[in-house]
Amino acid sequence: MTSVRQTPPPASSGRRGRPGYDLESVLRVAVKLFNDRGYDGTSMEDLSRKLGITKSAIYHHVSSKQELLRLAVDRALDGLFAVVDEAEQVDGRAVERLEYLVRGSVTVLVDRLPFVTLLLRVRGNTKVERAALARRREFDKIVSELVRAAENEGDIRPDIDPAVTARLLFGMVNSLIEWYRPRRGSDPTDLADAVAKIAFDGIRT
Repeated sequence: MTSVRQTPPPASSGRRGRPGYDLESVLRVAVKLFNDRGYDGTSMEDLSRKLGITKSAIYHHVSSKQELLRLAVDRALDGLFAVVDEAEQVDGRAVERLEYLVRGSVTVLVDRLPFVTLLLRVRGNTKVERAALARRREFDKIVSELVRAAENEGDIRPDIDPAVTARLLFGMVNSLIEWYRPRRGSDPTDLADAVAKIAFDGIRT
């Protein structure tokens, strides 16, 4: 069972805004708007109206809309790469590290659902989006290498290309953003268990 740490959001750069409108509040509202309307379809004026504060009050926290996007996608990516670091410390075979990574990724998705949703929707139209996609490719490469190692150790069926297996595994994980809605009292580990059972019962030898 994964023990992914629920890390607190990073502190702001020291800027302080009006009471009730700290950086975290601004960021969460911005991410909701980006997800609802699209990043390109959301203006700082839209965000200002939604928050009920002036644009200058928002600029007290961030320098631009792109900075809000960077903070948001980094929240998702940092969570995923934290799980990568933890998986590397798991003793045992590659398939066990792979399963840890899948379970942990589900937990990150549940814990940071709006941020992961936004990450999975970026298309590379801006410098921030291209940097995020580059980190996603790095993550995908790590998963593919774990799949290949597990195949070489004889724990995963060898008749499927490792890159395809990796994409199918995380295609299932990523699909959660389309339908998963947390309920009061729900336990993310139950969802992680379900994903792992369905996935690994199918790819293990």
